[in-house]
Amino acid sequence: MPRPPYGPGRDERATGPGGAPAAGAPEPGLGTVPHRVVPHRPGGGDAPSDCRQRRSDGGKTLIRMATTIPSHTRIEPGILYFGTPVVLISTLNEDGSANLAPMSSAFWLGWRAVLGLGARSKTAQNLLRTREGVLNLPSDSLAAAVDRLALTTGSDPVPPSKVKRGYRFVADKFARAGLTPVASDTVGPPRVAECPVSMEVVVEGVHDVAHDDEAQRGGIVAIEVRVQRVYVHDEIRMASTADRIDPDAWRPLIMSFQKLYGLGPQVHPSTLARIPEHLYRGPDIERARETPAMTG
Repeated sequence: MPRPPYGPGRDERATGPGGAPAAGAPEPGLGTVPHRVVPHRPGGGDAPSDCRQRRSDGGKTLIRMATTIPSHTRIEPGILYFGTPVVLISTLNEDGSANLAPMSSAFWLGWRAVLGLGARSKTAQNLLRTREGVLNLPSDSLAAAVDRLALTTGSDPVPPSKVKRGYRFVADKFARAGLTPVASDTVGPPRVAECPVSMEVVVEGVHDVAHDDEAQRGGIVAIEVRVQRVYVHDEIRMASTADRIDPDAWRPLIMSFQKLYGLGPQVHPSTLARIPEHLYRGPDIERARETPAMTG
């Protein structure tokens, strides 16, 4: 027989006559009674929880009711940018000049990264043509510089889709942002001196996103890149280590739903952090060591 739902904060005395446990009542002690799954409520709102915690109190078993749990509401956001690091991608244009573009649809696996880009963007075109670039990670202190690149493009003429959003052509993106280009070690595009992290990369694979949808086909690409060099500012390195980043010193710039944020302090100890980082080292690191530096 299913348990009846109880109101928030209410106690149920699970005892029979004379204080003896009622039939089917839990044994004295501490534990958790399995909770009832709360179905979705159209329109949202809080739903009562049926999660109970039991304890012994003077020989009687009491069941303490939980308060409430939030329910979900179905929505359809225009974008799903829930918060990822900003990346300034530097690439080379056809005339050899440098392009610099902010993006945040990126994630890393080992010494590889996957970049989600508009297929017609100048950055995507440069990456696919030259097969190389630099992923520069700005700190939260560089938010103003990154924002100066907003609504700019290295494409001339400006694509119609970007014209509708208010983009304009800018030839020198480094000057526009007030950032400094420095020569890279293994690729042609420059690194950004002010960014605490710069990763020189080469393209290893391309995947057409939404290829199954004729209306979207050819509009978005996911580009897999392999890291060949990692350069960082000394202030974000972990003390007494050669190759580790101090996450308490590194403050990445985060984009969430088109707005710029920084990171707060650690909110909870991480069990995963007990795993030594060297256990994650993969063959791409050795491959990167074998990549010679460019000459001249």
